[in-house]
Amino acid sequence: MNFLGLRRPWRLAAETSTLLIAAVIAFPLYWMVLSAFKPADEVQSARPRPWTLRPSLEAFRRVFEQHDFGRYFLNSLVVAVVAVVASGLIAFLAATAVARFRFRFRTTLLVMFLIAQMVPIEALTIPLFFMMRDFGQLNTLGALILPHIAFSLPFAIWMLRGFVKAVPEAIEEAAYIDGASRARFLWQILFPLVTPGLAATSVFSFIATWNDFLFAKSFIISDTSQSTLPMALLVFFKPEENDWGGIMAGSTVMTIPVLIFFVLVQRRLVSGLGGAVKD
Repeated sequence: MNFLGLRRPWRLAAETSTLLIAAVIAFPLYWMVLSAFKPADEVQSARPRPWTLRPSLEAFRRVFEQHDFGRYFLNSLVVAVVAVVASGLIAFLAATAVARFRFRFRTTLLVMFLIAQMVPIEALTIPLFFMMRDFGQLNTLGALILPHIAFSLPFAIWMLRGFVKAVPEAIEEAAYIDGASRARFLWQILFPLVTPGLAATSVFSFIATWNDFLFAKSFIISDTSQSTLPMALLVFFKPEENDWGGIMAGSTVMTIPVLIFFVLVQRRLVSGLGGAVKD
């Protein structure tokens, strides 16, 4: 009984701390959505209040009336989906190779994946710019897709490697005994077993690609029809006065696809992160 009595205050303190941390993390999101629905005079007020009694859709109207907003949304969606799918498939094949096969420099290759994670993206932007220029990819969506695939692979390979290793080799041997080819085992047996890991890596890849501003600003120079949503928000930053209502409304619209994607994969994401920790 004494042990339980001592445990309850610690549990209460832990739960309270968790709620406080969650509130601190959620408050910027709340303020973003609130500012998107506030009228202009309340947004620009010197005494902001954490509520509004006069909700307005005027900021969202300005966002959706922006020229080519739908095109920017579609471009972001294409870049994010292609980068997520391509990086997931490539990472799955690479993780299978490093987990199931023995070859020279395998350990060196894994260490290189870790080193690649340590290099800041900003340090590689200029070399990537010259590469995209030489490949003729500037002002195209390919200039955004290829770098995001490359930067998503190291983390995805490391995470999926643990899931592939967790699959018993006895399953692979039994499949071969039953007459399955290597390709059939790979796609019909192993691939479904590592989908939780793919879900976890896809979330990180999707968020990084969807919110990208650096590559979009650096590689899309003159053809604005190839711009993405983060670039569309620049029109609300004005020399005389920023349109904070439009900025917050645009940011809210940008957040919705991320939330939808997260809801769709949340079950597999939890099991995927749990499997990664266990590994």
